[in-house]
Amino acid sequence: MKTPKSIQALVDDGLVDEVLRQLKSGKEASVFVVRSGDQIRCAKVYKEANQRGFRTHAQYQEGRRVRNSRQARAMEKSSRYGRKEAEEAWQNAEVDALYRLAAAEVRVPRPYGYFDGVLLMELVTDADGQAAPRLNDLELTPELAQEYHRKLIMDVVRMLCAGIIHGDLSEYNVLVDENGPVIIDLPQAVNASGNNNACRMLLRDVENLAAYFGRYAPQIRATDYGREIWEIYEDGLLHPAVELTGRFERDEAAADIDSVLKEIEAAREEAEQRRLAAKNDAPE
Repeated sequence: MKTPKSIQALVDDGLVDEVLRQLKSGKEASVFVVRSGDQIRCAKVYKEANQRGFRTHAQYQEGRRVRNSRQARAMEKSSRYGRKEAEEAWQNAEVDALYRLAAAEVRVPRPYGYFDGVLLMELVTDADGQAAPRLNDLELTPELAQEYHRKLIMDVVRMLCAGIIHGDLSEYNVLVDENGPVIIDLPQAVNASGNNNACRMLLRDVENLAAYFGRYAPQIRATDYGREIWEIYEDGLLHPAVELTGRFERDEAAADIDSVLKEIEAAREEAEQRRLAAKNDAPE
């Protein structure tokens, strides 16, 4: 096929020898199957912000590192320069996440480099060498649903140990090769320790998995891995080989509102007494 303009620079630099076909065109990017030497890979070409269905929300961006304070101020003000920097940061988030997660042995496509808005990475294939299907395109047995769910939960744990939460994990962002699930699409990856929405997003990711796999194995819907994982993480005890139960004991005890209000009132009165004492002791 004709080489897209966005990939031509990679061809000129010898990183890509041939564009074979377009694999998909989504709301965030277009993906092409390419040949690099004797390797078949894929090139993800990010769409401009005004062409995307997905918007870069502040809840995802919170806690992400920027190069300097000037960049941060520009992004906050949404100036032309700031929008350009925000776009670059959005694209780099996936690149950085892929490298970190691959190093943490999370099943993600192996990245081979990022070049001017194009991410070159592994093409995930099935047993026949064809592009792997998405999880939502498969029909699962109850046994396979439980196996895939277990593998993805452990990858969620490995991701969190690496400081990352997917933020949009569902059956639409998982491919399945001959060895099981592979997590994809990470431009909205969340900084687990620097984002106030991290817990909520982790719970949503895990709940999405439970809802999908629960169609095939209903017992999965009764699990509560998200809150269990987050509690262990907050206690500083989370590690990749942690043993999970899928259960979480909620504190059902009713809050003693009267006692809380009395403590607040006592603290207010004490503060007022200190203020009056300081006023009386002040020299005239």
